[in-house]
Amino acid sequence: MDIKATVLFLSLAVAVLSADSVGSKAQSCADVRQFYSGKGFTLHGVPQTEISGEHLHVCPQGYTCCTSAMEETLLGLSRRELEGLIREAGRSIQATLNAQYRSFDTYFLELLDGSERWLEAEFPEALGGLYERNAGLFRELYADLRRFYRGSSLSLEEALDDLWTQLLERQIKATPNITMATTSVSDDFLECGVKQAELMKLFGEAPRDLKAPLVRTFITARAFTQALTSAGEVVRKVSQVPLSSECNRAIMKLVYCGQCRGLGDLKPCTDYCSNVIKGCLANQADLQPEWEILIDALLQVAASFGVPGLDAVLFSIPVRISEALLSLQENMATFRSKVWQACGSPTEEPTESSGTEERKRRSITVLHYRSSSTDAVQLEVQVSDVSSKLKEMQQFWLQLPVALCKSKASSSRDRCWNGMTKARYQPDVMGDGLASQINNPEVDVDITKPDMSIRQQIMQLKITSSRLLTALSGQDVDFQDNSDDISGSGSGLCLEQSCIHSRVSISKGERPKYYPTENKRVRGTANQGLPCHILLLLSLASVLLRR
Repeated sequence: MDIKATVLFLSLAVAVLSADSVGSKAQSCADVRQFYSGKGFTLHGVPQTEISGEHLHVCPQGYTCCTSAMEETLLGLSRRELEGLIREAGRSIQATLNAQYRSFDTYFLELLDGSERWLEAEFPEALGGLYERNAGLFRELYADLRRFYRGSSLSLEEALDDLWTQLLERQIKATPNITMATTSVSDDFLECGVKQAELMKLFGEAPRDLKAPLVRTFITARAFTQALTSAGEVVRKVSQVPLSSECNRAIMKLVYCGQCRGLGDLKPCTDYCSNVIKGCLANQADLQPEWEILIDALLQVAASFGVPGLDAVLFSIPVRISEALLSLQENMATFRSKVWQACGSPTEEPTESSGTEERKRRSITVLHYRSSSTDAVQLEVQVSDVSSKLKEMQQFWLQLPVALCKSKASSSRDRCWNGMTKARYQPDVMGDGLASQINNPEVDVDITKPDMSIRQQIMQLKITSSRLLTALSGQDVDFQDNSDDISGSGSGLCLEQSCIHSRVSISKGERPKYYPTENKRVRGTANQGLPCHILLLLSLASVLLRR
């Protein structure tokens, strides 16, 4: 071999050795090993340099720093991380809903307590002996109002009618010429007396003026707090729905396959991340239409609390009772005469002395309530706060993929991980919801098989919205929710066996009721007064919950 050939050979050998040296550096897995140990995993079995990737099932099968065991480990890690992020987003919404529930609940009950305290402070002077004889009835009325608000199945209309009936019965038995024991006054006489009182409007217009706004306010307030709780439960349950295996593979590829290729410094392309998350949360996105309807209904109810103000309605209770008792006192003499004529006398005819004694009684003072500027501001702040928070969460299910990709995705359209390498992501971004995923290039979604647990929560949103809108019209729908834990503490909903009538009183057949208005809606009859759309929704919900 001549000298020229020898020099050429040595030059080629040096070039090859240099190339091998450069290639060896490019194939190092040091960054992957550091990342993997940083996640808390052992480095046992982790390659020092890249290996052939035919063994990979999720990541691209080029040269890689990941073994089959590493891929499986990262597959589980990616699932746990995404499910954790979804639960965290759900907990944030739940916390907001719970905070609004507590805020409104505290405000409403403070108003109710204030109304009762005002009654107890003013009535002894305003009513005199009438208050002492009937203080227990007033306390029982407020107790009934609290029980109804908390979810009891008692009828507020019946509770109010019962108040006037018992006040009248006690007044009849306390008249000077009825001196016998209470049990001596027959039920027939009392029933006849109640009918006469209704005909002549013995209590004036006060019972009617109290009933309509008070019943509407309590029905709406109860439905409002129950809807806040129900919405929180829907979010909690949906946030716990496990990811599909197809979604899990797509998430692994999105988040960690770049690491296996030695491109761990690259974030996923934004459109790539959107397609993966939209495919994973396709069923959840289908909640959005009913979620928006529910939030709109909550906003309408919140706005209704301002006209008339909640304080004005709740503080009208002592005002209307004092008006009714003044009317009773002024008309009692005429009432007794009519009762004696129509019903007969249980003892003796009324005498002049008894009438004189009646006229000597101290006149009842009617209470007056005026809302202060402080009360008005407090209510405005309450309504404004709950409304702003509800509006913020109105697009929650559509914004969730955006929020999840915000921290993961790259701001660059070209220098990002597209699932295969560092390059622009070419496919179009899919729409929202299950039906839009038919051509999703990243997640294999079967649009013919919706997630039934999420469909149940969509039905729950429909029912809750319908009940809210029905309550807004002044009607109460006493449907029983049979979901597994909707009757939890503070929900205001209860199962059929645990919902009880809180008033322990003589049955309807034994005690006459005083009905001062024309609308006598009986709530005890099954399905009476329920709108057809509510019955349909309940039937559909029953079918879904049995599947």
